[in-house]
Amino acid sequence: MPLQPLKTTAVGGRDPSLLSPSEYDADAVSIRSDQDTDSDDDERQLRARNSRELRAHDRLVLMEEEELDHLVIESRRKQERQQQRRGSGLPIPNPLKLLTRRLSDVSPSPSRSPSVQPGESVEDLGTGEKRSARRQRRKMKRDRLLADAQHGEDGELMYEMEEGGMKDGSSTGESSDRDDSDEVDRKHLLHVTDAKVKRKRSCRRWALLYAIIAVAFAILVLVAWKLSLERKSTHHSQKLVSNGTAMFAPTTIIISLDGFRADFLNRGLTPRLNTLVKEGVSPLYMLPSFPSVTFPNHYTIATGLYPEAHGVVGNSFWDPALQEEFFYTEPSRSMDPKWWKGEPFWVTAQKQGLKTAIHMWPGSEAHILNVEPTYVDKYNGKEMLSRKVDRVLEFLDMPDADRPQVIAAYVPNVDSDGHKYGPNSTEIRFTIQKVDKILDSMFKGLEERHLTDIVNIIVVSDHGMATTDVSRLVQLEDIVDTSKIEHTDGWPLIGLRPKNPDDLQDIYQGVVEKTKGNPNLEVYLRDVDMPERYHFSKNERIAPLWIVPKAGWALVKMNEMNLKEAQAQGVVYHPKGLHGYDHEHPLMRAIFIARGPAFPHQPNSKLDVFQNIEVYNMLCDSVGITPVPNNGTLRLPLKPIGLHDDPATNGLETPADPVEAHTFSTSPAPEPTKPVLVNPVSTSSAASAAPSNTVGVDQPAPQPQPTEQPLDSSDGSNSDSDSESDGDEGDASAIDKVKGFWDWFTGKVDKWWGKVTGHGKGDDESGEEESSSE
Repeated sequence: MPLQPLKTTAVGGRDPSLLSPSEYDADAVSIRSDQDTDSDDDERQLRARNSRELRAHDRLVLMEEEELDHLVIESRRKQERQQQRRGSGLPIPNPLKLLTRRLSDVSPSPSRSPSVQPGESVEDLGTGEKRSARRQRRKMKRDRLLADAQHGEDGELMYEMEEGGMKDGSSTGESSDRDDSDEVDRKHLLHVTDAKVKRKRSCRRWALLYAIIAVAFAILVLVAWKLSLERKSTHHSQKLVSNGTAMFAPTTIIISLDGFRADFLNRGLTPRLNTLVKEGVSPLYMLPSFPSVTFPNHYTIATGLYPEAHGVVGNSFWDPALQEEFFYTEPSRSMDPKWWKGEPFWVTAQKQGLKTAIHMWPGSEAHILNVEPTYVDKYNGKEMLSRKVDRVLEFLDMPDADRPQVIAAYVPNVDSDGHKYGPNSTEIRFTIQKVDKILDSMFKGLEERHLTDIVNIIVVSDHGMATTDVSRLVQLEDIVDTSKIEHTDGWPLIGLRPKNPDDLQDIYQGVVEKTKGNPNLEVYLRDVDMPERYHFSKNERIAPLWIVPKAGWALVKMNEMNLKEAQAQGVVYHPKGLHGYDHEHPLMRAIFIARGPAFPHQPNSKLDVFQNIEVYNMLCDSVGITPVPNNGTLRLPLKPIGLHDDPATNGLETPADPVEAHTFSTSPAPEPTKPVLVNPVSTSSAASAAPSNTVGVDQPAPQPQPTEQPLDSSDGSNSDSDSESDGDEGDASAIDKVKGFWDWFTGKVDKWWGKVTGHGKGDDESGEEESSSE
């Protein structure tokens, strides 16, 4: 097709028709249209929002909707609370809400909009101040984002988007991480998870702590409950009983008659004690513990322990650990609690809530285990027998709140006169009668108070008594080289402690050799051949070497008596009665008699013979307390083996006197022309020679030079024998009458003096003072 010439016009040298749309060809129109469209796209693109802005816009919309919803919900809740409070008209703050508000102020939750605080109402937001501030902050943030963006996607924004959010302090925003990014969500979830784990751990720890506290508290409650049950079961094992005027809890009185030999009941002198045997339960006799002396046996009765266990192994002994000597006649030394091991019955009772009253019992003043009896009477050698009875009845007459349930009393008279006059003397018969009459007055006092079937009575003794004689003495220096001995313990048996322990075997061999001609002396090494039945080896306070004489024999030192001279002059040895021998010897037998509600046995019941370690358990059981571990095994109720054949005499035969005399003298003692007497413990000098608080004399006193004295009933050479010649019977009878009158007269004088001074009262027995010597 030939080309047409181009037409020109007046304008621009072109044909005006070419500019009109009708003259514009289709391709030209298409091209223009495309160009116009591109220009529009560019313009729209300039006005368009990038993806970041779109997300930010969507986020703002969602935040506004969330805020609006939250405000509406809060407004409704507030209106509901106001409606509920209209009844009182007083605003009542919600503690949980206040706490939530305070916590929100400190650390606002990221899930809650920071612009809405708990407790704000719609009216508060109606002012628009806080809302305008929030909008202004959002607008400034959006403008800053748009201004910093280059073509919608600048490098910093891209970096922050790729990293998952904006960094703290960046120019693109004030917030730390993008709330809509996956990384933020992941971090937030991890944070929440860690917080939950920590809370769970903390909760577990607190739960464990509370559980431990709860378990400990439960254990304490259980223990207290158990103790209360035990206390109830022990303290109220027997119901309170009324005697018509007062209510009595289980109560026991234990009386110790020091030196009262079992066969003393056979002499027709003790109607009260024989009646007690008939009414109660008792063995033929009770065995003491070895050695059969006062302090070890009284503390064995009190604790249920052998002397080797409770530590009081004699009336005198040396302690190698303390490097001190125990001597029973010196209270300042012997009443130190360091000597006394174990737990006596008054401590057991006090610990378990019972009140106790102890009248002169050996060891009761020693503050054992730092526990004191409720009432304690110190030893007084001049205390009258009637006063002892009054004292026991005083304890029973106390008000219910003050009345003791365990009462113990010590009576030393039989032992004292047994030493002074001998166990077969006329004087000891008088003393036995006097003690029995005093006990009868006490039992009458119980009957007057209607306590016969309410109060338990236990009467015991600690040991028996054997007759001594100058012909049954052994000079210690004749069998032992005393220059090698550092300490001697005990008496009449002797314990030896060598100065050099290496000399022990040689000393032992020497003593054995020198005593082999005398069958009345036994020699033992503590750790080698001490008889097991003695239970006298397991304590360092027991000397390593012992010389144990047979009953009625004794060892004397040269500074106490020159034996050859005494035998040659026919002197009378004092004391005339001794104990401390083999505890199973018939002359050492003691007594045990019990009666009362804790002993519900057939009257006149007979028990098997037992040792005095059993008394502690019986005493504790009788008042319903729990005994501590001890060597005893018997518990209440006892098991009788039958009845006594003859209640009047207790069915026990009188044991024979000690064996015949045997001395080391090479020449027979000449017959003295006049009876002479060595009396180191005479009645007139006893008070000055021995302390007033002495309990018994189990130690020999220095012997003075022989002096001539007229023979009388108390000091005659034959006064310790019941068998006298026919020619002497009349004289003895006359002497007895004179002495009886003298005793009656002095008794009346002492009775009158006691009334004047207020120290006691009583009948003819009350005037007799207890001797300070055993």
